[in-house]
Amino acid sequence: QVQLVESGGGLVQAGGSLRLSCAASGSIFSISIMGWYRQASGESRELVAAITSGGTTNYADSVKGRFTISRDNAKNTAYLQMNSLKPEDTAVYYCNMKIGIRHYWGQGMQVTVSS
Repeated sequence: QVQLVESGGGLVQAGGSLRLSCAASGSIFSISIMGWYRQASGESRELVAAITSGGTTNYADSVKGRFTISRDNAKNTAYLQMNSLKPEDTAVYYCNMKIGIRHYWGQGMQVTVSS
């Protein structure tokens, strides 16, 4: 069984920064893709950023230049450094990891950016 545990969300003022973390535990051989998604109230869940095992990254246009995704393979952990936060970044953020042929989700955590 695989479990993803997220941390780092919260309330921040516009222009501020937050760092999200997501640690995987359980029966893990390798994690091919680590990603962060978000879902704002009344909106669909969207991809924010993803990183492959080789380090290739992909970002939503809305966060390019402000957010940075990284991973620590030894710790089975993904990170999302969020800078220059805007009120429109307010959402529930979810971690996702592809382990083997399955995708696993974290429980989600609220990020609120006040203006």
